[in-house]
Amino acid sequence: MRIVLTGGGSGGHFYPLIAVAQEIRKIAREEKLLDPDLVYMAPEPYDSDVLFEHDITFKKVASGKWRKYLSLLNVIDTFKVGWGIVRAFLSMYFLLPDVVFSKGGYPAVPVLWAARFFRIPVIIHESDSLPGRANSWASKFAKRIAISYGETAELYEKLTKNRKDKAPRIALTGNPVRHELMTLAPTGAREYLKLEEGIPTILVLGGSQGAQAINEILIEALPDLVTKYNIIHQTGQKQFDISRETANIVLQNNPNAGRYVAFPFLNVLALRMSAGVADILVSRAGSGSIFEAAIWKKPAIIIPIPEDVSHDQHSNAFAYARSGAAVVIEQMNLTPHLLISEINRLIENPDERARMAEAAGRFAQPEAARKIAREILDLALEHEK
Repeated sequence: MRIVLTGGGSGGHFYPLIAVAQEIRKIAREEKLLDPDLVYMAPEPYDSDVLFEHDITFKKVASGKWRKYLSLLNVIDTFKVGWGIVRAFLSMYFLLPDVVFSKGGYPAVPVLWAARFFRIPVIIHESDSLPGRANSWASKFAKRIAISYGETAELYEKLTKNRKDKAPRIALTGNPVRHELMTLAPTGAREYLKLEEGIPTILVLGGSQGAQAINEILIEALPDLVTKYNIIHQTGQKQFDISRETANIVLQNNPNAGRYVAFPFLNVLALRMSAGVADILVSRAGSGSIFEAAIWKKPAIIIPIPEDVSHDQHSNAFAYARSGAAVVIEQMNLTPHLLISEINRLIENPDERARMAEAAGRFAQPEAARKIAREILDLALEHEK
């Protein structure tokens, strides 16, 4: 049995694919199936170590991005997509997988073209509350559509209502989260992270690439925040040096400077520890971050990328806020004073934080990866017959 995984080149697409791969192998062991051959097809491996750790073969397939604004890069990337489709056709011809599972995003397009041509069953997963362009197109021929937010079902029903073949099954699964992040690791975290005992802890996450706007506002607010709280700050790799240097200047001679700890990126253990001791999360509105916060049952302050840049994050943020698990601050309204005020309000209201934690637990979908893996394996076994 061979299964191809594909999706956009970001952590928000890549790591849910890994979560599904983990469940595919787990179910195969439980049901004494032959261990499936898993192949990841994309322009870049994203995280080679994780692919190696999970015995997933990488096949390079070029792709291009179609921008919504006029750009010469659109012309260049059109040729990249064309070349990617050729490469994908050749790879798919020799691989002949039983199923293709796509997380969407422009890197998946050549692979999906090839899967459609060879009539290989396709399952797509939509991370966001609004369908992405690649998934909207793929819904025209996908056998199954998994969604993260309930309101997305109606949108996909409209997209697929004119299909000539049988309409795809649309299932609310939530967004897959890797096994390692399903449980927190608070024991020893304060010592490991060098956090002060006896005061609340705020964990600030800007997504896998960091978030400059959040970083800048947070650092400006640090002199006030460190008077009351430990601050764990994932800055993003590219912004780590400037964030750390600016924070050192802002906190120069501050007796509480040691309460601020910054990391370019939190590995799995550090993230489990940080979330384990955090009283509040401050985060972007990528679905990966939202569903991790929900599974951890942590109250969250969500700051989405502005709507004119990302409709996805904006709609994700308010879909999550409607559950009662988070509050949303629009980036255009974000100031150091507002951030400090909202953190203080939540920390000073333990009953509200408890209600938010309960709401997060109700929103979470801890079985997301297993539900998707089950459908993938069922389709693969059916295709093998």
